[in-house]
Amino acid sequence: MKASDSRLQTASLEEIKRGYVEKAEVYTCVCCGYETEAGIIYPEEGVLYEAERYMRVHIEKAHGSVFEYLLALDKSVTGLSDVQRGLLAQFYEGKKDAEVQQALGIGSASTIRNHRFVLKEKERQAKILLALMELLKNKDLHAPAAWVSPVMKQGHMIDQQTFDISEAEREKVLQSYFPEGTKGPLTTFQMKQKHKYIVLMEIAKRFEPRRTYTEKQVNALLQQVHDDVVEIRRYMVDYGLLEREPDGSQYWLGSAAEQQGEGQRPATRAEEAEARNTEQQAKRHDSEMKAGKGEKDMNRRKELQEQAKEVKTEAGVYQIRNERNGKVYIDSTLNLKTVNGQRFMLQMGSHLNRRLQAEWNEYGESAFVIEVLEVLKKDDNPFADPKDALAKCLNSWLEKLEPYGERGYHGDPKPSAE
Repeated sequence: MKASDSRLQTASLEEIKRGYVEKAEVYTCVCCGYETEAGIIYPEEGVLYEAERYMRVHIEKAHGSVFEYLLALDKSVTGLSDVQRGLLAQFYEGKKDAEVQQALGIGSASTIRNHRFVLKEKERQAKILLALMELLKNKDLHAPAAWVSPVMKQGHMIDQQTFDISEAEREKVLQSYFPEGTKGPLTTFQMKQKHKYIVLMEIAKRFEPRRTYTEKQVNALLQQVHDDVVEIRRYMVDYGLLEREPDGSQYWLGSAAEQQGEGQRPATRAEEAEARNTEQQAKRHDSEMKAGKGEKDMNRRKELQEQAKEVKTEAGVYQIRNERNGKVYIDSTLNLKTVNGQRFMLQMGSHLNRRLQAEWNEYGESAFVIEVLEVLKKDDNPFADPKDALAKCLNSWLEKLEPYGERGYHGDPKPSAE
C-alpha cells in the first residue's frame, strides 16, 4: 500500500476535503505527508504564515488543490472512468455544458447533461454505501442484546461480569489468539465481541500505569501486537482501556484497565503526592508561559492575518505549449496559482486531455512550457459574473490561436448538433 493511500484511508471525510490532518499541533498533508508544526512561522514569497495557514499554501502550490490531487489518483482508487474525470474537472472550473462538450470533444450538450445526472446518481449511491460501511464497521458495538452484552462507550460498564468470563475461558481465548504467548503477536483481530474484550484487556497490560504516551508511541507498541493498529487503538479507547486528550496528543492507561488489571501494584502515598506535585508544577509553568506570551502571540496572530489578506487570487487563461511542434492546449482557471496542478497531472499520466498526455509521454516534460496568456481584470461592479467574464476571455483566445488539428490539442471547435 502506498503511503498516500494509507493517509487517505485513515483520514476522515472532512480531513480529506480540507487536505490535511491535525494531530498534536502538527498538520500533515494527506496528499504527500508534508508536515507543519504549530508555533513555527513559515515564510513564502515575502509573507509569513502560521502553520495551519501555510499548510493550505503548500497544498495550493504543490498540488493545485485537493480536488485536482484526488482527481489525478488512479481509477482503481477513485472508481471514476477517464470520461468522468474529465467531466468533473470541467465542472469544477464552472464550465457550461456546451463549453464542456467543446473542450472534451464528446457527444453533444445533451450528452453532457446526461453525464451530470449519472454523476449525481453515483454520489447518492456513494452516500448509502458509506453509511452501510460505517454501520458494518461498528456492527459488533451495536449488536442485539441476545448476541452480546450491551457495551457503554469509554468502557465503564465493561468488566468480566458483564461478559460472564471465567478464568478457564480467558486462558483458552488467549492461547487461541496468542499462540506464541501473550507477549507475542496476535493472529487476528476478527473475532466476536467477548473475545475482543479479553484480548484487549491483555494488550492493555503492555502499557505502564500513570505514564503518558504520544500517539506515535501507542502505535509503535500496538504494532508489535498486530498490523491493524488503528482499529485496535479505537477499540481500546471506546472500551475505556486507553484514555486520551481530545486532540489525540496524549494517551494513558484508562481506569477500566487499571481497575481490572492483574498484578498491578497500587501507588504508594508518596508516589501519589509526587504525581500531584509534578502536575501542579506543570500547570504553574504553563500559566507563566501563557501570561508572558499571550499578548505577544495575539499581536503576532493579527499581524499574520493581515499579511495573509494580501495574498491575491487571480483568474486568467493559460496555455501548455509543446516547443517541439508548436501545438498548444488552452484553458482557464479562477486561480492561476493552481496551474502547477496541470503539470502534476501530466507527470502522473492522468491529464484529462488525452492528446496532450500522449505527446507529453512521447516528447518528455522538458519539451513543454506552461504560460499565462492573460490575467482577468477585476470588475468592481458587484453584479459582474467572474465566471462568465472568464469564459469570454477563454473563447477569445481560442478564436485567436485556433488550437485545433495540427495547431493544438483541442477537438473540433464546432459542437455537434443535438
